[in-house]
Amino acid sequence: MYFLDEEVSFVGEDITEAYNDLRMFFDGATNFKGVGIGAVLVSETGQHYHVSAKLRFPCTNNMAEYEACILGLNMAIEMNVHELLVIGGSDLLMHQVQGEWATKNSKILPSLHHVQELRKRFTKIKFRHVPKIQNELADVLATLSSMIQHLDKNYIDPILVSILNQPAYCAHVKE
Repeated sequence: MYFLDEEVSFVGEDITEAYNDLRMFFDGATNFKGVGIGAVLVSETGQHYHVSAKLRFPCTNNMAEYEACILGLNMAIEMNVHELLVIGGSDLLMHQVQGEWATKNSKILPSLHHVQELRKRFTKIKFRHVPKIQNELADVLATLSSMIQHLDKNYIDPILVSILNQPAYCAHVKE
């Protein structure tokens, strides 16, 4: 269904609701210059903590979204966060992580399993899809990271994981 005003189609979504701990926004961007990911943690008081990286392996938009989510979840875990509202523009990722939609792409399965494992590190975690307009900061971080040439810092290399005997990529930032 087509809506002239994208926000009208999301009347029920309220990302400003009170939440005991942090909210995490994430996004991935793929373009002709490369692939970038970004995540932003926002505290109850409005303090922003952000991270971004350039991926140095080819991947689809959906794979970039998963990598961005993993990057943000890892940052929240490192900050000892126990309750988290995860907010992103990938409806596919949100439904797959919550077990509502099946995952047919075997390249995404390792990332999905990684996110599900990271979920276990939180006492309370919710996932919420929002339109791109409500995810602007994470989108900008991802887009900038995809376009900027990093000098041997803030990039992510592929690693091999033996899940279903398929090569997979997981976010490990080089510093």
